[in-house]
Amino acid sequence: MRTPSVVALFSVLCLAGCTSTSAIDSLQLDKPSNETTSSIVRPSTPIASVQMASMETVSTPMAQDNQPDGPIPPLALADPDGVAERAAKSITLVAPVKPTVRPEPAVARTIYGYGFRDAKPINFGKTSPRKLAVHGVDVSRWQGDIDWPKLRRQGANFAYIKATDGGDHLDPMFKTNWREADRAGLRRGAYHFFYWCRTAGEQADWFIRNVPKVAGALPPVIDVEWNHESSCKRRPSRATVLEKMQVFMDKLERHYGQRPVIYTAPDFYEDNLKGAFPDHPFWLRSVAQHPAKVYPGRKWLFWQYSGSGLSHGVTGKIDLNVFHGTEGEWRTWVTGGWQVADAD
Repeated sequence: MRTPSVVALFSVLCLAGCTSTSAIDSLQLDKPSNETTSSIVRPSTPIASVQMASMETVSTPMAQDNQPDGPIPPLALADPDGVAERAAKSITLVAPVKPTVRPEPAVARTIYGYGFRDAKPINFGKTSPRKLAVHGVDVSRWQGDIDWPKLRRQGANFAYIKATDGGDHLDPMFKTNWREADRAGLRRGAYHFFYWCRTAGEQADWFIRNVPKVAGALPPVIDVEWNHESSCKRRPSRATVLEKMQVFMDKLERHYGQRPVIYTAPDFYEDNLKGAFPDHPFWLRSVAQHPAKVYPGRKWLFWQYSGSGLSHGVTGKIDLNVFHGTEGEWRTWVTGGWQVADAD
């Protein structure tokens, strides 16, 4: 009789199926990242859960994770970038080749004037950011569902959108925000929060995997700062910080054809970035004084002047930013033909 053979074959198939399922489960693809890296303060009221957006690869066409701090993974204890042994040596920061000029859409986008309110307004006097022409915002999952047309009409001409943290976290609202900001007519760009316990190469690959390469997008941003709420407690030396940043930015520049923008805060800048990367554009956080006073001598492209902005398009607060230049200089810069303004 063949029955025992059939049963045996059926058992083998079942066992194989169970083993396969276990292997897939072991990957934990549906579980959140263990990395907590971002610096944006959590909202005081709960935000409705959102479905994780599917990953979009490049071949097509400043928020923190709600995770408890835990022990640093084994990877954090290693030095996979191979920079520790060179930390004491001087580093020659070679500027990459100037990126290719990107085509500007035929129809120029309307520039809307400043129309925001601020929960904690600061009097900047004669150096008020309101005197500059082109304002924008940066957003993440913590802004929830955004009414992008309303946000645009209130004065948001550009938006930097949180994309990735570290080497394995994708902001669940990135794909939606990326699409809707463009539909509303904003210039859009993506930013990555750098995690000091992962290699620079891994993080660059993760960003490239998730942020589409599209004409008209703003240059990518690397967000570098110290964050006491991060699960990574390492504070590398200045030499290590600069080398990791260089590896990450070079890889993005080769892929997107645009020189990355560096976003930073005063304490991190003081520790690591004085005099560094003179050929890269900077985006500076300075919510109490003009950047010239907080970052003397540093040329800058964007100024984040408030973390308490209010808009009809967003429930709660939003970061407000401004471009360092005139409307004409903005239009020239987005086509790749204008250099960073002086630090005044």
